[in-house]
Amino acid sequence: MASIKTYKLTDETEKQIVFDIKKMEDIYDKAGGKIDTPHRHDFYIILLVSKAKGIHIIDFNEFLLEDCQVFFLSPGQVHQILEEQKSYGWVITFSRQFLIKNNIDYRFIEDINLFQDYGYTPPLSLNETQLEKLNTYSVQIFETYHIDSKFKLEAIGALLKLLLIYSNNICDISRKDPQQLHAGSTILKEYKNLVEEHFSDWHKVHQYAETLHVTPDHLNRTIKSLIGKTAKEYLQSRIIVAAKRLLSFSGKTTKEIGYELGFSEPANFSNFFKKCTSFSPSQFRQQH
Repeated sequence: MASIKTYKLTDETEKQIVFDIKKMEDIYDKAGGKIDTPHRHDFYIILLVSKAKGIHIIDFNEFLLEDCQVFFLSPGQVHQILEEQKSYGWVITFSRQFLIKNNIDYRFIEDINLFQDYGYTPPLSLNETQLEKLNTYSVQIFETYHIDSKFKLEAIGALLKLLLIYSNNICDISRKDPQQLHAGSTILKEYKNLVEEHFSDWHKVHQYAETLHVTPDHLNRTIKSLIGKTAKEYLQSRIIVAAKRLLSFSGKTTKEIGYELGFSEPANFSNFFKKCTSFSPSQFRQQH
């Protein structure tokens, strides 16, 4: 089986860039309507859809691609867009370097709760007024991107931040005490970094809690208050997504995948996978 194709944020000369914006209809025309294979990116993506019909698959979850919606994808997420006809909207892409260059704190991306790393990441549905507002921001970003000005990237960064703040305000997220939110987002960032480093050998929340010097209960409550799922659920999602990617895009056996993900016995991996997905690893592989 082929490995997952990864797109990097580069221009036509393959030079690395930190930001880009394109029209969905232009991307469709350039590809001649050809469907791309499942792939991932090393940058953030905002997919603002004005008009579309099809399916958007993100980390093996299928969502309808339709009018008036916006998707937020994090670096590393595997996705594929299956269009039944030409789509209209905007594809905004930016790197972590872009955030740094524009003094946008990484905690801001965590706090707005739009970009989820793994698991179930449905689109945000919009009404006509909300779509028009986000479309206005996108047009301003597009126009700024295509002119020569001294502080072009700074202007784009400000507009992008406004677009994200407005999107976040659409979401039904309860207001939290700012001091509590700041402390929680610090734990969330550190927890995500630890999971990324250790998910294949640390399968218990208490292992992460000990490293973060908090109790497992506090860690679970904090993570859930910020992203809507507990620390345990986030960890399981990370392991499952890694397993699904290996089952779909590698030639490794189920036994080899289980060992790679830190399961001492193949049966333990199979039981864990079935408990989380309702499918055995072999059933999932056959379907994908």
